[in-house]
Amino acid sequence: MTDTPLIGPVAPPELHVMSFNIRRRITRTVFRGPDRWFRRRPLVHRLLKAEQPTILGVQEALPDQAGFVRHALGDHYRSVGHGRNANGRGEGCPIFYDGNRIELLDWTQTALSDTPFVPGSTTWGNPTPRIVVMATFRDHSTGVEFATLNTHFDQFSRRSRIYSADEILRLVGQSPLPTVVTGDFNVDDQSIPHDQLTGPATNTGTPVLVDSWFATRERVTEAWGSFPNYRAPRLERKRIDWILVSPSISVLRAGINVTRYDGNWPSDHAPVQAVLSLVSAPEG
Repeated sequence: MTDTPLIGPVAPPELHVMSFNIRRRITRTVFRGPDRWFRRRPLVHRLLKAEQPTILGVQEALPDQAGFVRHALGDHYRSVGHGRNANGRGEGCPIFYDGNRIELLDWTQTALSDTPFVPGSTTWGNPTPRIVVMATFRDHSTGVEFATLNTHFDQFSRRSRIYSADEILRLVGQSPLPTVVTGDFNVDDQSIPHDQLTGPATNTGTPVLVDSWFATRERVTEAWGSFPNYRAPRLERKRIDWILVSPSISVLRAGINVTRYDGNWPSDHAPVQAVLSLVSAPEG
């Protein structure tokens, strides 16, 4: 039986982008609880196999989970990024991509801190390291080059989230390419970090990034909260997972995926998804 996707594979020149906090593997939970990775693993596999995003930004992936995600997507998928700790282990924010569709040109991983090139560094009040993975790609079908950033902001430190938003803006501003930012930002769209990332730039008065949920031509789901925490999905709750894009990128469809399998969630977060076009429509 083939599961029905919310969006599923798309044809060029469209790009299907997903951001998904898959929830790190926890061993100290009730044996039959919904949080156990061995119970969620086949559900993550089913969801990713059905959706087949062109680009997937994952948060909270331990090394074995990252390997599992790549396997679930298929042999033609590749990934960049490693754990956030000083030794390269621990939770990561890897970017997975369809190697048949897009070509990796370059990538970097830096710490969200005053010393970004010191792995595992924390200087903004966050108790654990936070990172951003940045990659540049070329679309085989169109030749268009673009950048993608994937991150996970701190859940405890307000100061860290504000400084992290500034760093994301700095990285985006360094590249002339159209850019996609995926992540779990641990705050909703009524927050200072969201205003920082999507507000007008001081030098131009126009935003550097826009929120795909607001910019889309079509919403394919209701406005679900993106952190149901294994409970029933609810409307107008906090949407803490975002896909942000350069204003030059057209957002064709967007959705918050509350797919469950026999009532069971793949993760405590709901994936957020968007279909994008980096090719300008012809005039006339």
